[in-house]
Parts: sequence; structure tokens; C-alpha cells
Amino acid sequence: MKSDRAIATYRRMRAQPLWRLLASDNGPTVIGLLQAHLYDNERYLPSSIMHERKALRAQGDDFPQTAQAYIANWLAEGFLDRRFPQTATEEEYELSTAAVEAIRFVSGIDQSHSAATESRLALVIQALVKLAEDTDTDKQRRIDRLKAEQERIEKEITAIEKGYMRVLPQATALERIREIISLTDDLTGDFRRVRDQFEQLNRDLREKIIDTEGSRGEVLKSLFAGIDLISESDAGRTFSAFYRLLTDPEQGAALAQALDNVMSRDFVADLNAKDRRFLLRMMRNLLEQGGIVNDVLQTFARSLRHFVQSREYLEQRRINQLLKDAGRAALMLKDEVKATEALQYTLELTSSRLRSLSQWMLYDPSLQALPEGMTAGEALSIDLESIGELVAQSEIDFRLLKTNVRDILKKRSQASVGDVLEQHPAVQGLGSVVGLLALGSRHGFKTDSYETVSWNIDDAEQCAVITRASNTRSARIPKIFFLQEKIDELV
Repeated sequence: MKSDRAIATYRRMRAQPLWRLLASDNGPTVIGLLQAHLYDNERYLPSSIMHERKALRAQGDDFPQTAQAYIANWLAEGFLDRRFPQTATEEEYELSTAAVEAIRFVSGIDQSHSAATESRLALVIQALVKLAEDTDTDKQRRIDRLKAEQERIEKEITAIEKGYMRVLPQATALERIREIISLTDDLTGDFRRVRDQFEQLNRDLREKIIDTEGSRGEVLKSLFAGIDLISESDAGRTFSAFYRLLTDPEQGAALAQALDNVMSRDFVADLNAKDRRFLLRMMRNLLEQGGIVNDVLQTFARSLRHFVQSREYLEQRRINQLLKDAGRAALMLKDEVKATEALQYTLELTSSRLRSLSQWMLYDPSLQALPEGMTAGEALSIDLESIGELVAQSEIDFRLLKTNVRDILKKRSQASVGDVLEQHPAVQGLGSVVGLLALGSRHGFKTDSYETVSWNIDDAEQCAVITRASNTRSARIPKIFFLQEKIDELV
């Protein structure tokens, strides 16, 4: 029967946070506090500020527990949501969707207004007429309507030029602006419901992945194929289309201009301070709430894909299977072991101290930064003592290096290692530099001065680690000269 289904539905809703909040004994106090701290002004508060602002005793209510205890209870009841943004140093609280709907429901009762307003009826008529026109497939009817609209516009232009201009009465304008505020407030509430839908969809998809036996489930196949199931869902496509419209430059400019024009009208002065503040923040609130939901959508899509590609779901599936096995084993023993029977088993508790992640402070390198800017350091020095070890551990083409030195000495009386590298670049990178230093230590003349030499790195991976700008390395080495009179030794 229909009545039975309705009763079952309402009983199920009775256990949900919205109904529990409205029906609780201290509901008025809780709703009033949540509205004052997380609805009328800020929509997000860090935990430390939230704990400081909650002062029930000063309001005449004697609640014996601490603020932290009540906030923890509201989290468990589903009245608050707790999040940890990436740039935040502590967790933040915000109202749950159920709490927002409860506040709006109670506020609507307190600020009752006539439901059958002219503006609402006008919205319904305009929407129906526009729908009928946009779905009409008859070409001639659409042309006739456009011509009729053109004629009406021309008559209105003529009337305005003659001084006859129709302006909405102030009462009607106030009615319409309040209806716009109500619709916009409903829209911001819809953002929270959409975000909850994405969270539920993310959980459902993960459960399907874990519960699917084997590796060829439909969800797994789609994710391995690179499809973002959350973005491609009905809720994802609907919100993406809405968010594109919201962030469209032309639409945004038109909305901003319309808001500026409306705020300059005389009838706005008759609005209360709350409604005027809402209009001033309307564009920002829409973009902020839409951006949050869009970030959640993208984050869930990426995390779900990573959950599959990293094979993390296999470990979750294994844990899920172990829990099921433990449950079946417990059911098998339920008739053999009584609940009050001693198990004769000693469980050693861990000595680890558990703390909330919100109490951990992340290290911020910017707090330890020096007041001065970063300066370029000098090239590293290579001493002759390390040359022998490098030569012993590498295969250096000494024949090519000797040929390069002889080629230089045929044209000049002396040449340093740097002079040789300028004419014949280091084809073996650091190996060529080390080889020339080894030859110079045996056949050259060492001075007390130093010079800087450079070479290129062929290994792309090593280069990426060393520098992001180029593949050139430099070093400061002792200045050693090869002499022309010792050219015969370099054979």
C-alpha cells in the first residue's frame, strides 16, 4: 500500500541527520550556534577558532561538557563536516548539507512570505513559454514569433523615444530581488548536495572495484582505459556544463554588470543589511562554491584512477576478503563459544601513542629561508690526489687526449688544460678532464694558480639531476701547462 511505503520512507528519513537535528531537545540551541558561526558570516572555520567561539554558558545554557566534546558529537551526528585543505595548518569545520537545509527550513518558517508571488508566477510562465518555443519544430511558427517579437521591440523603442517608459514599481522590484536572492541561496545549497553526490559516487565506485572478483570488472576496464567515471557520470556531466556556464567570461561580465546596475537602484535601500550583503557577495560566493565542487570532482577522478593504476585496490580487496573470512569463522564458532566465556588468551597492547593528524605541524622551508637571495656558488675543485683514483676506476681514451695536446703544441709554445678543452671539447665529459690532468701531472708543468674548465654531460638522466637549465658542468682545477719542448713525451 502507498501508506506503508510512505511510512517506511519517513521512518528511514527520521534516522537521517536533518530530521534528528530538528527533533532533538537542544535543537534550537545547536541550530542557532551553527547558523551564527558557520552560516551567516563565515562558511569555514579552523578548529581552534571554532573551539574559542562556542560559549554556551554565556548564552544562558548550562552545558557541562567542553566545546571539543560537543563539536565531536556534532561531527558524529552528521551536523558538521571536517576537512583538511592542502594549504591549511589545521583542520577546518563546515556545515553539513543536512545542517544547511535545517537552518534554511527554520529560517523560512521564521521569515514567512507569500508563496504565490507575482515574480514566481512570472518565472513559471517565462520558463514554459521558452521551453515551448525552443522545442517547436515548425519553421513558419518560429518565424512568426520572431517577427512579432521584433514588432513589439520596435513599438517599445518608439514609445521610449516619445517619453513613455514603463518602470517597475518599487514593491514589485523588491519582490523580484528577494526572489532572486532566494533562488541564488538555493543554488549555493545545491553545490553542497552535488559535492555529497560526488563523495558517495566515489565510495560506491571503490566498493564495486573491491567487491568485483578478478580483474575484468566493468569499472576496472573503464578506469584502465583512462575513463574518469566520476567526471563521466550524470552528476559529473551536469555539473561540468553548469560550471562552464558559470565561468564563461561573457556570462560572468553580464552578471557582474547586472549586479552593479541593480545595486545602484533606489529600491535596494529598502532591503535589509543581510540581503544587501548577500547581493554584494553573490558572484564571489557562486564562483567559490562552484570552484570547491569542481576541485572535489577533479580530485576524486584522479584519486580513483590512481587507486586502480597503483594496484592499491588489490590490497584493499585482500583486506576485505580477510574480514569476510573472519566473519564466517566467527559465525561458525557462535554456537561453540559463549559471549561470556573466557578465551584464555592474552593480547599484548601496543605502546604507540595515537594522536590526531591535525596536531602535527608540517615543516615549511620558507620559514627557515635566509633574508638574502640565493647566490651562485663557485665551481667545485678537483685536486690531483683524486685524479689517480678516478683514472683507475675509468677507461679514458689517452691516445685521443695525447693527439689533441700535440695538435695544440704544434701551433703554440705552451697550452693549459683549459686551452686544450677550448680547441678540443671533452668528448668523454669529466673523463676527458681527468685524463688531461693525469697527463699534465706526468708530462706538464704545474703552477700555483687555478683555472675553471667546463664540459657537457651526455647522460640525460644525470643532467636532469644536476641542473634544469643546461647540461654543462664546471670545475676549478690546478693550472697545468703542456710545453712544446716535451711534445715527444706525448706519443
